[in-house]
Amino acid sequence: MITLALSKGRIFDETLPLLAAAGIEVLEDPEKSRKLILPTNQPNVRVVLVRATDVPTYVEYGGADIGVTGKDTLIEHGGQGLYQPLDLRIAKCRVSVAVRNDFDYAQAVKQGSRLKVATKYTGIARDFFASKGVHVDMVKLYGSMELAPLTGLADAIVDLVSTGNTLKANNLIEVERIMDISSYLVVNQAALKLKQAPLRRIIDAFASAIPAEKN
Repeated sequence: MITLALSKGRIFDETLPLLAAAGIEVLEDPEKSRKLILPTNQPNVRVVLVRATDVPTYVEYGGADIGVTGKDTLIEHGGQGLYQPLDLRIAKCRVSVAVRNDFDYAQAVKQGSRLKVATKYTGIARDFFASKGVHVDMVKLYGSMELAPLTGLADAIVDLVSTGNTLKANNLIEVERIMDISSYLVVNQAALKLKQAPLRRIIDAFASAIPAEKN
């Protein structure tokens, strides 16, 4: 049995064409089913639905053999015990710094002000600001990041940005682009040895179906 860990939402939806290339079809819609383990048309392949931040952990410790997860999640996790064969070039976005549109971020950085930063990406944020010599206090949040600057909880946020529409709707502006993000295929290293043939078939099929880079 091959167990594939996915999270609901954009990554799940954009992984479906890659699964199709491997001849795998998920038989139930995760948005309509309450099940956390979904069957596929392949009797030896199943999909487990987990939180996006938990995908690397499930794969690392053998709860799943293979998974799809964002680069941001991989960096925060550390990637230990994971084989990362493919950048799938799906679910693209970026990790950015955003502030209220009336906050002078450039001046605060120039003056050496200590910034309070709200994020769930504490590792990425800490490394980024340290590289710029900016002193920060981290506020760990797990959602609704846009509220933090609006309520005075933080001066800035570090979060995923896709279109920027959510920032704009909440009177926030993107002031620094930290890194571009896409989703990666990750494989349990022990499983790759024990289940080499079926996992290699999936990896090769995914590789052949990766979307072309856009100029």
